[in-house]
Amino acid sequence: MTASPHGPSFAGRVGWGARPAVVVVDLVRAYVEAGAPFFLGGEDPTTPGRVLEGCGALVDAARAADVPVVWTVVRYAPDLADAGFFAVKVPALACFAEGADGGWGELALPPARDEPLLAKQHASAFAGTSLAGTLRARGIDTVVVAGVSTSGCVRATATDALAAGFRPVVVAQACGDRTDALHRQNLADLDAKYADVVDLADALTALKS
Repeated sequence: MTASPHGPSFAGRVGWGARPAVVVVDLVRAYVEAGAPFFLGGEDPTTPGRVLEGCGALVDAARAADVPVVWTVVRYAPDLADAGFFAVKVPALACFAEGADGGWGELALPPARDEPLLAKQHASAFAGTSLAGTLRARGIDTVVVAGVSTSGCVRATATDALAAGFRPVVVAQACGDRTDALHRQNLADLDAKYADVVDLADALTALKS
């Protein structure tokens, strides 16, 4: 990313630690298929493909380097009893209830057999899940965040990673949102205050090294 426009008060670098893991947040059919409840391609039809390609390249590099990969999905009880007020704010989250029509909660890329899949009910992949414990048990110090959406679950996961004592790295080309403005604005704010936002090429180089 380019230098911060916010001056020396923001955008310090947390850097990469010794033991990274890639967390792919909610990369499911609901975001990448036309007609889906959260389709990313309404403004720019190339966005879903870009995100899928970016996440695929990131995951391939992680696997080649023996870097752990963790996947998350949103799952609710059939009656949304565990969704709280999140589903009130975003009624379309009902598509992630058990037994809901459409299969929108299915992953858009296949995880490997040994890669954990965590179900969550809120935006952050850390909220109410075993993610922090899973990462600490493997000695992870750096959380490389990819997936969707930049302004929602990616942002919340990166922010909570920082609060949990991990080094958060968000890969710009491996994330996406419903508009380019939301995507770019949230990347800029994350880079200023909560995470290192990096280009895909730099992330691939770091994983290989």
